[in-house]
Amino acid sequence: MRKITEWSFRNKAALSLMIVMALAMGLMSYLRLPMEFMPPADNPQVMITTIGPGSSAKMMEQQVTERVEQAVMYMPGKTSMLSASGDGYSQVTVNFGSGTNMKEATNEIEQALSGIELPQHVMKPFVLQLNTTMIPISWITLAFDPDLSEGERSSWTERVTGELKEVDGAGEINVTGAVKPILSIAPDSAKLAEKGIPLQSLLGVLQGRDVSAALGERNIDGQTVHFKLTDQLTSLEMLRKLPVAAGVELADVAAVEWSNGQEGTSRMNGKDAVLLTVSKTAEANAVAVGGEIEQVIRQLQSERSDVDVVQLISTADSITGSVNSMLREVLLGALFATVVILLFMRNLKATFITIISIPLSLGITLYLLQLSGISLNVITLGGVAVAVGRLVDDSIVVIENIYRRLQREAFSIRLVTDATKEVAAAITSSTVVTVAVFLPMGLLRGSLQDFLLPFALTVSYSLLASLIVALTVVPVLSAWLLKGTKEREHARHAAFASFVRWNLERKWLPLTLSIILLAASVGAYIAMPKGAMDASSAHHVNVTLQYPSDMPLERVRAGGEELERYMLGDDRVEWALLTMGNSSDMARYGSVTSPTLVTMLVDLKEDVNAETFMKDLKADRDKYDGAELQASAIDIMMGGGGTSLLLDVTGDDPELLADTASTLTEQIGKLKSIRTVESNQQSLKPVYSFKLDPEKARGEEVVIQLNSLLNPLPIGAVTLDGADVPVVIQPSADPVSERELKELSIMTADGPTALSQLGEFVRTEEPSLFYHKEGKPYIRITATADPEQLSVAGDDIGKLVDGLTLPEGVHVAVGGASADLNEDFADLGLTALISIALVYLIMVLTFKTLRAPLAIMVTLPLAAIGAVTGLLATGVTPDFTAMFGALMLIGIVVTNAIVLIDRVKQNEADMPIREALVEAAATRMRPIVMTALATICAMLPLVFGEHASTNIVSQSLAIVVIGGLAVATLLTLVIVPCMYELLFFRKARRQRRTAG
Repeated sequence: MRKITEWSFRNKAALSLMIVMALAMGLMSYLRLPMEFMPPADNPQVMITTIGPGSSAKMMEQQVTERVEQAVMYMPGKTSMLSASGDGYSQVTVNFGSGTNMKEATNEIEQALSGIELPQHVMKPFVLQLNTTMIPISWITLAFDPDLSEGERSSWTERVTGELKEVDGAGEINVTGAVKPILSIAPDSAKLAEKGIPLQSLLGVLQGRDVSAALGERNIDGQTVHFKLTDQLTSLEMLRKLPVAAGVELADVAAVEWSNGQEGTSRMNGKDAVLLTVSKTAEANAVAVGGEIEQVIRQLQSERSDVDVVQLISTADSITGSVNSMLREVLLGALFATVVILLFMRNLKATFITIISIPLSLGITLYLLQLSGISLNVITLGGVAVAVGRLVDDSIVVIENIYRRLQREAFSIRLVTDATKEVAAAITSSTVVTVAVFLPMGLLRGSLQDFLLPFALTVSYSLLASLIVALTVVPVLSAWLLKGTKEREHARHAAFASFVRWNLERKWLPLTLSIILLAASVGAYIAMPKGAMDASSAHHVNVTLQYPSDMPLERVRAGGEELERYMLGDDRVEWALLTMGNSSDMARYGSVTSPTLVTMLVDLKEDVNAETFMKDLKADRDKYDGAELQASAIDIMMGGGGTSLLLDVTGDDPELLADTASTLTEQIGKLKSIRTVESNQQSLKPVYSFKLDPEKARGEEVVIQLNSLLNPLPIGAVTLDGADVPVVIQPSADPVSERELKELSIMTADGPTALSQLGEFVRTEEPSLFYHKEGKPYIRITATADPEQLSVAGDDIGKLVDGLTLPEGVHVAVGGASADLNEDFADLGLTALISIALVYLIMVLTFKTLRAPLAIMVTLPLAAIGAVTGLLATGVTPDFTAMFGALMLIGIVVTNAIVLIDRVKQNEADMPIREALVEAAATRMRPIVMTALATICAMLPLVFGEHASTNIVSQSLAIVVIGGLAVATLLTLVIVPCMYELLFFRKARRQRRTAG
């Protein structure tokens, strides 16, 4: 490293040019870096979603799910397959290994599904493979006044969609909840009977229509002409006049009208609404596209007062907020570092030399990010915010050592290079150690790797850049700005040196106290509940109202409207978006729900505590009779962190599965940490099965007639105004009792016959939800807990399952939010172990011994004391980001100990071990405290500021880092010397005896 510093002095002109280039390239890279919301990440999973309106869960399981499962069972690279079949929908999820080419896997699944046969009324399956590039950049709602006609709503929706498509860089635009006009044919049973026309005659009313056929060439009037025939329905009146029997037109026996073809319910602030999600093209800049979309929305808002055009959320806003947050953290970090350095050194020139490393390091980092093909997103920006506190550390150590030498020696270039050389090995080792902590994040699996690797590279680039600046720019600037200065020597830290000596003479006391504190901290951490990420500052809350599966949809809708009125009457709510039911638009993106589920997305006003809001909401659960109300904070783009714990009971014997699930459900319900528990076998719905007597009628004919009587039946499409419009025959019967169901009239060979005369009705109770794992049925138990009790609930359930004697062949797997939390903690724990091993290896290479690095490793448990103390003092529940902060501490806290032990090793050349330790502690105390304070102060804005829910840089992370670094810094100056002398006890004792 000395050669790098000497090269800098020999090439000052080149170094000056490189400084300017670094700043210029950093600025250019910032302007040219693509701004994304999240780094590109593929989800190794394919979802196959199918909708069958009006179909029971059992029918969807047997006639849809099982056929789909058989088609994709043996896909290459498949690791697991799960499915759920509910009333009106089926969803099969195929998971693949991390190395699978997901584009090829998706294509193979689509080909496999092209050959399966599904019931006539079931839609074609939607195949979806998600990745972060599909995250929309804008969510927009169009809320219509009630007096607007369906035509006006449709035309305005098309107008808005067209305007958004014109935005440069806008990609796919998905419209959900839009009214899709259909031509509705409502048969009049009385008129059909009067004219003796069976209902089935209407099914073929469009057969042979809408034809356009070429009939070849003919010589007509001496010319060769093309001859063709067209038969197209071009108006509603033409459809009404179609003949259904001799002398009978369609309008004579049925009402033919335009109708609303909306599949689900979508309401914004109490008005019918359409939701538009806008994606961007791969190469477009999210911020630029988002800005243009906002301009389009402002223009559209001013055109009509009866349509509310509202942008719910914009990725551009999130990115801009993150950029502004980064700039704020950088400026505050630089300010705090400046104050700390100025207070310690009391020299403006030395302070300027130190903080120059911040803009230079950031400029180099941005350029390296561009070269690496990494975008500017919330993850990389979070890495920059974290790194700011460390950017000045290496420069502080260098300038402090130069400054300390100037207090006792005359200025010279040699003094500057020697002072830099004294600490070069220490700061290089400490920086490499910190980088070594972050790089193993690339070993994490799945999405954690995709998200954390860009973060790790950002931090690593920043720290390595700061090291280069400290070894080149700082010495040269010191030689220039401090030339000819003779600084007044600061008072020696005699009192601290005496304190260190006192502890070295009584090593057992500080070491014992440290062990006691560590044991207490570990115990406190184990006892602390680990929860979901703190949601008090969240802006969005997802509220669900789940009714039993047999609840009439009218009552479900009434409950949803009551919840909507409550939300709109709360002055803490900015807007509320209500959705109900399934639609092909949502199914295309893998979103299907129970028909009896009401979902409401609520946006809270600024400074509203989301936790308090949800607590108040849950207090009114009893208002919604028969429904289970749940509320959780979410991020609209990333989804919510649920608080459900899942237990999957698998096996081959259905009776044993049911018995085991019932026992588990009963015992879990008795746990204090669990609020609610249910299984899919408990969610039952009445099913009427009609066993047809084959001697009295043909099953296929009865099914066709019942379908036309009870369900909307598409019979084709006509072309009106240049657009294909579906034609649907509406049900002609609406039985509301078992008696009316049995009296339905069916046409047989003997004439009209009551349905009850053709067979036997059987009423049964069937589950409204079926689950499969690898094609085999299983039972899922769902338990809910409060977010802060996740780990407690998970532990309670784990103990219960472990203590349960399961029947042979029956297995119970625990999953859900608690298992995900434990899995994330385990992944980070493994990463931490790898990082610790790398840290130790690097220090062994640095100090050429196994024992000295062991003294440095003592700082890790010391940091744990501070981290746990910080969480206890602030009352913050440890979550995933807190664990991530603990991982960061591994690289941060050892740097101070490295600087200390490096000085000890230099002193041992002409001092006994104890004197070397005392002198090193007294000399290195200032730079160690300065670097620690600079890092801590740079982290303070993260504690008191506001953070996006999608950012891994959170309050809990900052608290862990600040607490761990503060305590580790104080104890490092005492405990590390004690541990070092203990490791070299024989040599130190022999030296003291010789000296005595």
